Amino acid sequence: MSKVYTQLNFHKHTFCVWQEVSEEAIVGYEAHYSSRSGSRYIFTKSGVYRIANHWGRAANCRWRLQALEGYKNQRVKIGYANWTDFYVNDEHSKLYFITVDYNLHTVQYHHRDSFIPRDNALLRTAGATAKRMVLLKEVVSETNWAKYLQYTLLEDLRRRIIDELLTTDATFIAIKQKHHRM
Repeated sequence: MSKVYTQLNFHKHTFCVWQEVSEEAIVGYEAHYSSRSGSRYIFTKSGVYRIANHWGRAANCRWRLQALEGYKNQRVKIGYANWTDFYVNDEHSKLYFITVDYNLHTVQYHHRDSFIPRDNALLRTAGATAKRMVLLKEVVSETNWAKYLQYTLLEDLRRRIIDELLTTDATFIAIKQKHHRM
């Protein structure tokens, strides 16, 4: 049975993907709570609005903003999340998996309890997920990592390496050694 989140506990060790909304969504509302860091919160029966200029790690939480358009940290954005969008977060449990969008060249992490298909992606701790995402972002967006590797088509090699990074704990060096030029 999953934990039930409300305005009393949503800010304690949680993971959440917030959806950015426009200012019109909160017209007529007053903030119910303001944090020491300047974030403001508006509580509703079904969820919470957050007005903040920082997303990602917030105290003991991992809160990501799904922005309407190019998000720049330090700019105030309004996010909304249903109470059911919050999941337990701790630094030691294997709670996270990573997905790659090959068309958009993006890498995202998700909570194991979210409704995102996981395929064969490995569950990792928050720290291990962050480290693996750095590698995946490099493989998705750069080509320098492929220097000295044996391949015909870079995109085929890229997909094979990404697949191994997603589904195994093998090191990047070990994965690349499989494709090293003789």
